[in-house]
Amino acid sequence: MATIDDAVTAGSPRRRFRGGLVTVGTVTALLAAMGLTVLGLGTADTAVANHDASSWLWSTARGELARANGITARVDTRVEVPGARRHPAQVTQTDRLLVLRDLTTGQVSSLDLATLQITATTRTTPGLGVSVALHEDAAFIVDAVQGVVRQLDPRSLAPIGEPVRYPPGITGGTFDGKGRLWIAVPGEGTVSAITAAPLPSAPASAAPAGDGLSPERVETYDVAQPSHELVVSALDDGVAVLDRTAGTLVTVRDGEVATAKLDVSAPATLPARTSGPTVPVTVPGERRVHVVDAAGVVRPIAVPGSGDRLSAAVAWAGRIYTADETTGTVYAFDGDGRLVDTVRGRPVGPLELEVRENHLFINAPDASTARVVDDRHQVREVDKYANDVLGGDPPPTPPPPPPPKKPKVGKPGAPRAVTASAGNAQARVSWRSAPANGAEIVRYVVTGAGQRLEVGANQRAVEVKGLTNGETYRFAVHAVNAKGAGPSRNSNPVTPTAAVPDPPASVTAQERPDGTVLVRWPAANGQGNTIARYAVTATSAGTNAPAGETDKTELVVPAGELEYGTQYAFTVVAVNDKGAGSAASPVSNTVVPYAPPDRPAALEATTVPDRPGTVAVRWAPGEANGRPVTGYLVDVGGRRSEVTDTATTVEGLGNGQNVTVTVKAVNEAGPGPEATATARTVAEPRVTVTGSSATATSATVRFTVDAGGGQAICTLSAPGEPAKAGGCGSITMTGLTPGTSHTFTVTATNAAGRGTATRVQATAALYGTATCVNGPDGDQRSYCNADRDGRNGNEVFSVPRQDNDRQVGWARPGTRLEAYCRRAGENVDAWIYNDQKQSTWWVQVDYEGRNYIPWAWLNLDGGDDVNDLPPC
Repeated sequence: MATIDDAVTAGSPRRRFRGGLVTVGTVTALLAAMGLTVLGLGTADTAVANHDASSWLWSTARGELARANGITARVDTRVEVPGARRHPAQVTQTDRLLVLRDLTTGQVSSLDLATLQITATTRTTPGLGVSVALHEDAAFIVDAVQGVVRQLDPRSLAPIGEPVRYPPGITGGTFDGKGRLWIAVPGEGTVSAITAAPLPSAPASAAPAGDGLSPERVETYDVAQPSHELVVSALDDGVAVLDRTAGTLVTVRDGEVATAKLDVSAPATLPARTSGPTVPVTVPGERRVHVVDAAGVVRPIAVPGSGDRLSAAVAWAGRIYTADETTGTVYAFDGDGRLVDTVRGRPVGPLELEVRENHLFINAPDASTARVVDDRHQVREVDKYANDVLGGDPPPTPPPPPPPKKPKVGKPGAPRAVTASAGNAQARVSWRSAPANGAEIVRYVVTGAGQRLEVGANQRAVEVKGLTNGETYRFAVHAVNAKGAGPSRNSNPVTPTAAVPDPPASVTAQERPDGTVLVRWPAANGQGNTIARYAVTATSAGTNAPAGETDKTELVVPAGELEYGTQYAFTVVAVNDKGAGSAASPVSNTVVPYAPPDRPAALEATTVPDRPGTVAVRWAPGEANGRPVTGYLVDVGGRRSEVTDTATTVEGLGNGQNVTVTVKAVNEAGPGPEATATARTVAEPRVTVTGSSATATSATVRFTVDAGGGQAICTLSAPGEPAKAGGCGSITMTGLTPGTSHTFTVTATNAAGRGTATRVQATAALYGTATCVNGPDGDQRSYCNADRDGRNGNEVFSVPRQDNDRQVGWARPGTRLEAYCRRAGENVDAWIYNDQKQSTWWVQVDYEGRNYIPWAWLNLDGGDDVNDLPPC
């Protein structure tokens, strides 16, 4: 894998177009040629000008940069980076330039903000361990694992001069306000400043060494004991170094070193850059921020809430801001430590707080939103996906993990595998980590030979010097956490001697797909003694820890011992049969351990209700484990496919089929373990009739429908009647023949087919009331009282006409008659005796058999609609 010593530009600098303002079309064409896409551009000057108070914010889910204007809290330009979707990235920017490093691929790209033009790209080792620093026109790549700091021309990413070299395992790499790059060396307990060489007049492939163009280490200060764990924050003028082992904050301003003692019982952290005179030190495990002013006065601030996922607090405009990544909440405290504002959010992963352009930008790389705080502390939300032209929503945010169960907290256990090897008037003591027992280890303490040495929790190896050759020593190591000191474990006895073996001449490392790392070296020269074993140390950014021991010339570091996606290099010490150890070998090449990805999270397999034989599957990415996930193997009921997104739809399954769904993520190491779910395709509906009822002219059928996971449409039908659509619970059919038995069919239809059920229901008989109401005058007052000669109301005939010879009888007013059917006949006018009712319709009724009465004299139930009756 390439290191920054191998960094070369991937392409020549691109010329600018002549003329005036670069147009949107020109910018789009440029970026298209380079494989980038500009999204949501406004006017031309908005597209190409880098506004004051703006910051470029990274969105991991989409793999794109959004330029957020701090004044308007709006995004005016978005740039999609090909191949970077779901990749974490480091963004470093000035008013003129932006350098982006993709942590997954290691690619570094330089973007000219005046033209939105990628001027160059170069490769670095992927993973954590390499960082980019930018100040005005100076750019550096810091390889913390190898201890190499290389200046680059930001226009071409070509190296400038010779790199500045440190021991492996450095930390820091941020510019202060005066343009000095600060680097800490935990193994030495020092911090130093580097100044950049001037840029050549024109970008070139590389500035040759020896021409005076090289960065310089200009200042070095002792800030801690060797092998202490150090965290660096660059200041406006100087640097702050947190000694996590000793619990002190050391500041360097104008060449003056000042130390402030911190009352902390858990590991603390700093922001990479601190603005203003105060330095906030965050202790996540205590939920506390210690604010150290320029005079060294320490003021503690308690942060509300619970848990230990606090990001490093930043100072801004007289306030201290810190973010709780578990809840997505940002807390603001005034100069007296009082909580003055709470910015609510959602738990969406890491939160990045950066002071830039007189604003505080709070970015959630895994979410669609950010926030911006001005110098009056007004907080506004930024929609990073504003004016979306990509199509579709962003990938779903993985659900937050369940809160971890609080472990039982106690003192740490004893360190494992404490070993010592002798050197010339010195001994090297190393050990494996102790059980933390619920509280993070702060430091290790090594005692022996009348010495007491404190070592950083991430170092776990120390050189004990000032020993006497020929005298035997034994050392004890114990861990310390917030609950106190744990039990110690003794090393093997060692006897320092001048007769030490040579170190191995070289070391090579190779990461392997099973998660292991193979470290090899040539046999060391024992200088007359037999080499008994080799001790291997793994170095990452700011960390040195034993990787194992062996009597062979190779060591396989087991899977899981090293963190996937983090850069490591290795040194080897040869130990002879007298217990004497060599100096450390040269550092190996850098490797990034990797393994197959973890199983996908939050797998959901659901029925697609409007498509037969189809299942929808979606999931959230699991841990990539050191290499980018290139795809997913999806198996749904034996139908296999490979996709690159985190959602897919599988067709061609049977209706109502129960299927098992498995999804595996794939990276360079191969497929990982599968996530499993079950689903069922949409089935034909099932209908169950639960009851029915009827009037003379309508019937209601009640039923339930099992829609089979689909969306059912329901109808009710009967022979000779048009089907009636309705809700899938009950349907009423009207216009039926009274007193008739009907066979009703309920049909439910969905994407898979249809289901039916039947019900027999008779309509009720239709009755009418013989109606004749006496009038107000003379004979009218008794007209309806009885049958009389001549015509009279309510007369019943065997034919539909008023024929005396065919009269069957007379129905007294109020008589209820069952009606059968209607028939056209002689016109009859009921006049004032039945509300002026007049009609040619006659109704066949049950009166001494089936005979007819004029509809004019019979008022039918249910609204007196003669059309409710069928024709006779």
